[in-house]
Amino acid sequence: MARLHSKRGAMHEINVVPYVDVMLVLLVIFMVTAPLVTPGVIDLPSVGKASQPRVAPLEVVIKEDRSLSVRERDAAGRIVSDKPVTRADFPRIFKDPKVPVLVAGDKNVRYEAVLQVMDDLRAQGVERVGLQVKPKQ
Repeated sequence: MARLHSKRGAMHEINVVPYVDVMLVLLVIFMVTAPLVTPGVIDLPSVGKASQPRVAPLEVVIKEDRSLSVRERDAAGRIVSDKPVTRADFPRIFKDPKVPVLVAGDKNVRYEAVLQVMDDLRAQGVERVGLQVKPKQ
């Protein structure tokens, strides 16, 4: 009679216990050393006044009929002056290229009119030109 016996073969099993032990040891080492590592501290020099006073931007307002006005505000944001102008007046008004300018176009004004004003401001050498918007409420 033939003997039947099951051949299980050699099953290869990986013993993961040593790997888990190594990982736990590394975790403990990192947890202990992390609070001891100090980030680089920079000792900055101090001055009396750190920043220059805030410069309120000039506002170029484009109305629905494409007429223009230049608005000036004080540091608190109150309107100081609002003068009607034309694009030909820009060289006289925008002499200082460092003063920021905001373009406020009516929502019904064509986009082309806003771009023409921005292009004229850039041609005058104005370095900082932005678009003024009203936040949603």
